[in-house]
Amino acid sequence: MNYAALFGGAPETAPPTPPAPVAAYRLMFVDDEPGVLSALRRVFRQENYALSLAGNAAEALSLMEREPPFHLVISDFKMPGMHGADFLREVRKRSPATMRIMLTGQADTEAVMGAIKEGAVYRFILKPWNDDDLRVTVALALEQYELLDKNRRLEATSERQSRDLATMAKMSVSNRSQLAILLHKKGLVNAQQLQQLHKDMQGKKQPMIALLLDKGWLSEGKIVELLRKELLFEEVDLAETALDPAVVALVPRVLCLRQLILPLRVAGKRLKLAMADPMDMGLIEELGFSTGLQIHPVLARHSTLKDKLKEFFGEGSSDIHDLATIADLSDPFESIELVIEEDEAVDIEDLLASTDEPPAIRLVNAVIMEALRLRASDIHLQPRAKCTVVRYRIDGVLTDKLQIPSNLHQSVISRIKVMSELDITERRKPQDGRITVKTPLRIVDLRISTLPTLNGEKVVMRVLDRGGAVSHIEQLGLSEANAAKLAHVVTKPQGMILATGPTGSGKTTTLYAMLQHNASPQKNYVTIEDPVEFYMDMAGQVPVKERVGLSFATVLRAILRQDPDVILLGEIRDTETAEVAFHAAMTGHVVYSTLHTNSAVATVARLLDLGLKPFIIAAALEAVIAQRLLRRLCPHCRHEAPPPKTVLEQLGAGYEATDFPFFEAPGCGQCTKGYSGRVGIYEILSLDETLREAITQGEPAHKLLGLATARGMSTLLEDAHDKLAQGLTTAEEILRVFGAQRLI
Repeated sequence: MNYAALFGGAPETAPPTPPAPVAAYRLMFVDDEPGVLSALRRVFRQENYALSLAGNAAEALSLMEREPPFHLVISDFKMPGMHGADFLREVRKRSPATMRIMLTGQADTEAVMGAIKEGAVYRFILKPWNDDDLRVTVALALEQYELLDKNRRLEATSERQSRDLATMAKMSVSNRSQLAILLHKKGLVNAQQLQQLHKDMQGKKQPMIALLLDKGWLSEGKIVELLRKELLFEEVDLAETALDPAVVALVPRVLCLRQLILPLRVAGKRLKLAMADPMDMGLIEELGFSTGLQIHPVLARHSTLKDKLKEFFGEGSSDIHDLATIADLSDPFESIELVIEEDEAVDIEDLLASTDEPPAIRLVNAVIMEALRLRASDIHLQPRAKCTVVRYRIDGVLTDKLQIPSNLHQSVISRIKVMSELDITERRKPQDGRITVKTPLRIVDLRISTLPTLNGEKVVMRVLDRGGAVSHIEQLGLSEANAAKLAHVVTKPQGMILATGPTGSGKTTTLYAMLQHNASPQKNYVTIEDPVEFYMDMAGQVPVKERVGLSFATVLRAILRQDPDVILLGEIRDTETAEVAFHAAMTGHVVYSTLHTNSAVATVARLLDLGLKPFIIAAALEAVIAQRLLRRLCPHCRHEAPPPKTVLEQLGAGYEATDFPFFEAPGCGQCTKGYSGRVGIYEILSLDETLREAITQGEPAHKLLGLATARGMSTLLEDAHDKLAQGLTTAEEILRVFGAQRLI
């Protein structure tokens, strides 16, 4: 990166004589104190920036209307009228590309952090500032502006190229090959076979020659002989032909692979094109139009052409860009290597040296920073045959984001192992570790897990935001009935309260919201977690460390001697932990914990499976909260859509007869494929005497469910239906999370 360019630059076109200095970046400072504005002007007086000053938010917004867009805005927080956080939100709304920095002394911390979490503020700087630090911060912000601007341009280019590629790919739909008709005229295929070939060609969108050979009606040699002798097509030997990458690039890769064609040579305005089916005149006309060249088709054998395409492009799918594939045109016998098992000694110096290579450091940092920017909950580094794929779980869904060449895989894995203090020489056993990453605005813990696979070690990193704010009960998205139930549950002076659901369903968030609800210094709060996901000053938080013997049960027994009032137990994993936890709940403590079950009533069966007695469960259990997370529709690009009848039928009773409006979102710059964030759905089972009696008598789950619903419990599917009626999510998302409830 040319950092000097951030402090000045030359104009894109030569200015008229005499040359006038042109500022590379436009900056605006907003503060109600003239002395602060003068100081900011002084700090940047030697830099080649165009500076604009404003005394309040209204004056600054007026400047934005009259002048060209600003690259960066620095605003004070406390100002008359509109304060800095609201002002920067308005700046983002009017000019999303503008970088925004808040300059503040004593401010409303919640308002400042809220603006940062919303993305309205890039960074904040405390008064009084250090001049050098301020210059560096501005330079980094402008560097970020350039990177984002470059990404936007690349995305626009990629989108345009994708449209062009899609247009080219559609040529396969309009195949007008005369090969089958010629074969029919020669008596080599009958009328029924001819009809079947054309039907398959339109349905499968495959070249006619490929369909013929797949069916085995004719040999390749007979077809080639007919085309060469009857129609005098020139046959080319691709095995002896050297390819020019620049010529091959004239036709999109996906089209070459799909249509079995390969550009060979350009002479003047003529493009020599190897084709398995040179009688596809529709394709020849389209290629001539798109390339601006006259197409000269030559005949190539189907098998030879496929081998040559595979040799040049690699064996990957035509729809996925394989970044690690490099054409290897050497003698195949020279590339054979002896495979040695990994029981041999590993040179640890070489491994450590590889982790210090700049590509490995930059790649690992980029992968982590991009995950934080996209709000990913998990990072997957999955080795494949020719590359390592970086995948992010965003809003509960895995998405491929990057492909790393295979030759960098071991360096990247070793770098992560060094950061998490794992054994880099051990590549045959799974390992677990942790990394704490500090960024300018966030501190996150990464829980590392390695797993040996056929293609190399796979690494999964769980992202835990140490600075993540604990949600309030009001922010959980509960319905009125469920909110009333939960408000009643948290007033219990003792007992067990369980949050259930699969991994990543927000159980810990719900428990912390309940833990801090009406939190009082008069109580002793203790948490036991693996690892600690939220930080709470009022609580004594203990991380589980199995390696040194600190298991859930061991720590829980120790905590009971620490005079606790409220205990948060990260998870009930085994019988020992369950027994100690329920004993604590029956001896005057409030215990919050999680369990992996599919519904609230299924929790009773799971506790029985752990070995607890029915009367203990009935006596200690106060409530069970089953929950899931659904992706939330983006409010910026959502629009009304017709109801998906088939999906509603699969979701079963309660969904088919809905008459409220449905919504969908195509996706925009502020969301991920139409979704932004997630919304919780809940099923709250609050125990009364009737339910306790049923549990004590060992009633099955379906009877417990009937008793609970008769007492007003809404199921997960019913709560999801309410969120669908509010336009917060889609029926397809509910089907993704719950699966089909009825066969159709």
